Amino acid sequence: MRALTWQGREKVSVEDVPDPRIEEPTDAVVRVTSTAICGSDLHLYGVLGMFLDAGDVLGHEAMGVVEEVGPEAGNLRVGDRVVIPFNIACGHCWMCERGLQTQCETTQVRSQDKGAALFGYTRLYGQVPGGQAQYLRVPQAQYGPVVVPDDGSPDERYLYLSDVLPTAWQAVEYADVPPGGTVVVLGLGPIGQMSARIALHRGASRVVGVDRVPERRAMAERHGVETLDPSAVDDLAAAVRDLTSGRGADSVIDAVGMEAHGSPVAEATQKVVGVLPDAIAAPLTERAATDRLAALYSAFELVRRGGTVSISGVYGGAKDPLPMMQLFDKQVTLRMGQANVRRWTDDVLPLAADASDPLGVLDLRTHRLPLESAPAAYRTFQRKEDGCIKVVLDPWA
Repeated sequence: MRALTWQGREKVSVEDVPDPRIEEPTDAVVRVTSTAICGSDLHLYGVLGMFLDAGDVLGHEAMGVVEEVGPEAGNLRVGDRVVIPFNIACGHCWMCERGLQTQCETTQVRSQDKGAALFGYTRLYGQVPGGQAQYLRVPQAQYGPVVVPDDGSPDERYLYLSDVLPTAWQAVEYADVPPGGTVVVLGLGPIGQMSARIALHRGASRVVGVDRVPERRAMAERHGVETLDPSAVDDLAAAVRDLTSGRGADSVIDAVGMEAHGSPVAEATQKVVGVLPDAIAAPLTERAATDRLAALYSAFELVRRGGTVSISGVYGGAKDPLPMMQLFDKQVTLRMGQANVRRWTDDVLPLAADASDPLGVLDLRTHRLPLESAPAAYRTFQRKEDGCIKVVLDPWA
């Protein structure tokens, strides 16, 4: 089959790799009909490549049709149209029963002291081949795959159930927005876009999206989100206080993560580490890395006293400095973590399937391209060129 594979820092290529097969009784094999590039993929592309090996298959947002099932794959049937959650969970362990599928005790990568295995996401998370491919082996298929209607609707109606929608739903849930409250969303990439829309859908009176990119702000504005260009205001915190009776936002969602603009020292450090041999860079990153924290520091500034900061952007630093005096003095609540996809499926699937499209899932993808175009698409997405907000790849085009 054809698959997008890792070839080194900021270098990926589409190659022929062996077809996946059933390896465990709970496996399934899915023919992938659509697969997306995630902002987290860009973290691998630009920062965390030392945890990948040449030939690793990337991608963790995929859907398709079940081609083969193992004897213990539950109620899954050949021919089912399914979305594959990015985290691999069993559904029956202590953690899964408590809605913490990202900490699944069956698939935890204990050798790396990490949580549940993830598709296409480095040695740290199990080195499981990912979904930017024509076929995908799905472990724990008795629980993971989400069967969606085979109603002739475009894949983009359901594809984002793999990551974007549950991640955004959890971001809003963790933000603990009071009834009629105000929310600031930092970063209007795919997660930020959907977090803003979900916050409005769930009753926030005012949602302000912050992003430098005009096309991202324009998309958010189409869905009732107010926007701010941080490069166009002298004091972002003051601008937000002016919109919120002088207090700041009730809740702030950081949808940016480790590669935020405005962190020159950390950015330079990441670049230096990135050119070191993997054998040196990997332990250095695990023990001493720092993130670009400009967005997170902004969140602490923008949230009101007694408010909540919800972190959905991925961070990977081991020695990140935090302004503990500020956080303690303001009595800020922090919630964070990878999305527990199956915990939120029952909430978001009906909204995705609704013909009225209340969350605007059909207004997120800006580029649909053949899988063969994936290397160029990674560069375009990383550089925020050509109005690129969300890329969906077709493995069979």
